[in-house]
Amino acid sequence: MDGPLDGVRVLDLGQIFMGPYCGFVLAGLGADVVKIEPPGGETIRSRDDDGYPPAYYFYNSNKRDVVLDLKSADGKELFRELVAQADVVIENFRPGTMDRLGLGYEELVDVNPELVYAHGSGYGEYGPYTDDPAMDLAIQARGGVMTTTGFPDGPPIRAGPGVADILGGIHLATGVIGALYERDRTGEGSYVDVGMFDCVYPTLASPVTAHLRGAEEPLRFGNRHAGGSLAPYNAYETADGYVVVICVTDEQWTHLADEMGESWLSEDDRFATKVARANHVDQVDELVQAWVEKREKDAVAERLNERGIPCAPVQTLDEITSDPQLHARGMINHVESDGSVDGEIPAPGVPIHLDGERPPISKAPRLGEHTDEVFRELGYSRTALKEFRTRDVIE
Repeated sequence: MDGPLDGVRVLDLGQIFMGPYCGFVLAGLGADVVKIEPPGGETIRSRDDDGYPPAYYFYNSNKRDVVLDLKSADGKELFRELVAQADVVIENFRPGTMDRLGLGYEELVDVNPELVYAHGSGYGEYGPYTDDPAMDLAIQARGGVMTTTGFPDGPPIRAGPGVADILGGIHLATGVIGALYERDRTGEGSYVDVGMFDCVYPTLASPVTAHLRGAEEPLRFGNRHAGGSLAPYNAYETADGYVVVICVTDEQWTHLADEMGESWLSEDDRFATKVARANHVDQVDELVQAWVEKREKDAVAERLNERGIPCAPVQTLDEITSDPQLHARGMINHVESDGSVDGEIPAPGVPIHLDGERPPISKAPRLGEHTDEVFRELGYSRTALKEFRTRDVIE
C-alpha cells in the first residue's frame, strides 16, 4: 500500500531509540527512509557483540541502510549530495554536533532550501540544560517520572520502558509531518526542535493536580490513582497473578458491587460516590482484593469488562508477545535476527491504521545493506564506490 508520505525521502541519522523511532513512524507512513550510520554502526549496535541486538529490530523496520563516514571530507560531500535530493533529515545527537561537522541546519538549507531538518535531544535546542548529556533514565529523573513512580515508602523508581525516548520520537515525527504540510503551503523548509524533557511534562497532570490540592511530596502512589481521586484503581493479586480494576463512575462501582455479591456497597455512604470512595481507598482496596484473590486474572477481566468496568490482567512478556489483540492489529511481526539471538524477534508494527489498513513491515536492514544501491541512485559507478570503500568513506 502507498502511504501518505509516499515519495518523501528521509535521511535518518538517529541513534538508539528517539531518532530511530521517529524514522520508523515516517517509514510506516510510506516515506523512503535511509538510515545513515557511521563505520561500525550507530550506538545501539554496541549492545551486542554481533551488532544486532533485538532492540535494533524494534525501530528500524522498513528502512534502507547506508554506512557513511561524516567525519571525512568525502563523506561530508556525499551527505550533501544526498541532502540535495532529500525532503527530511532526522538526527538526535547532542545540540551542536552536526554544526561542528559542518552539516548543521544552516549549512544544509543552503544545499536544499526546502529541507525539513528535525533535531531531537534530551533538553531541546535552548535553555539551561541544553548541553547536558541525556538518556531516558536522566529525563525520567529530572522530568518528574521517577519521583511519582513507586510506592509511598520506597525510593523513586523509573518507568520500565523507555517512555521518554518514545514520546520524544513520536513528537519529532509529528513535527516533521507538520513541517512537510507547511512546506506544501509555503515552499519553504523548516527546523524542528524536540526535547524529551518537554515531552515528559504533560504526563504529570494527575500528580501535579494532587500537589496543587495540598498533597505532600513524595507523591508516589504505587498502582493507585496518581491524583488520589479514584477508587478502586489498583492492581490486585489473584490466584495466578495480578489484575487491575478501575471504577471511574458510580455506575461502574454499582456493577462491581453487584459482581462481588455486595450490592449494599453502592448505597453505603462511605462508598456510594466517587469522592467517598477516594476518601476510603484502603477499605475499597481490601474489599476488591478479598473478591479477586481466589479467582484467575483472565476470568476476572473478562467478567468485569462485560459489565463495562475497566479491567485487565497484568501480563507477562510471554503473554504480551503472544497477545491475540496485538496479533490481530498487526503489532507483532516475527522477523529473523542477523545476530546471535535464537529464534525470531517479535518486532512491532506501526500503530497507525489508515482506512483500515496498516503498513506492512519489512525486516530492519543489515549494516550497510543498501550503501551501493543508494549511491548508485546518485549516479556513482561501481568503480567510484569501490574507491570510496578503499578509503573507508563508505561500507
